[in-house]
Amino acid sequence: MLTSLRNEIKAIKQKDPAARSTLEIFLCYPGFYALIFHRVSHWLWNHSLKLLARMNSNLARFITGIEIHPGATFGERVFIDHGMGVVVGETAIVGDDVLIYQGVILGGTSTEKTKRHPTVERGVIIGAGAKVMGNITIGEYSKIGTGAVVLKDVPPQSTCVGVPGRIVKRKGVTPEKVDLDHGKLPDPVADAIRTLEKHLKENDQQIKILFDKNEICLADDIRDEQEDLEDLFKK
Repeated sequence: MLTSLRNEIKAIKQKDPAARSTLEIFLCYPGFYALIFHRVSHWLWNHSLKLLARMNSNLARFITGIEIHPGATFGERVFIDHGMGVVVGETAIVGDDVLIYQGVILGGTSTEKTKRHPTVERGVIIGAGAKVMGNITIGEYSKIGTGAVVLKDVPPQSTCVGVPGRIVKRKGVTPEKVDLDHGKLPDPVADAIRTLEKHLKENDQQIKILFDKNEICLADDIRDEQEDLEDLFKK
């Protein structure tokens, strides 16, 4: 038990540059409290003391703002940073060295009494406000972008962003240290808009050449529409 606590504290110090001391972690980190409460709740749940387990998990929710069902399974060195609004469902499985930010939901999409919550493998980073729903697997060392809604499996060492979640990077290199920069991930929607903007500008240039060649004057209202369109893309 003491070894497990030392490993948890060491993981927090590695993943949170704001953590200045072991005492500060013991006194001020709700994610640390939530996992201690959960390990007690999980033990009670597995020993058929389910009501006590739910009561303990509700107490943890009241104290920390983090709701973890007693049936959920957590590995070692998991860190829930800040944690307010995090919800983890009954059949969720969270592997070792996972980093979860505030507002994350590991939710279910079925009323069947089966495995209906996500499996998050080793080393995954789940950005703030992300929703990972259903019996899906997030492969090891993957990143889930801030605010993403993930409804399908994510391969190992991949990056998933957007609503619904899209895979924008695959088969990266397993990191030697934790990369916390989950806010600067690829944005496929913005890339598509920039491509469309470039294509429209090229078309405008070609149309202008044709009009000049044939000595056709653009009407004032058409010029105004073009200027409005250019101003819109500049914003």
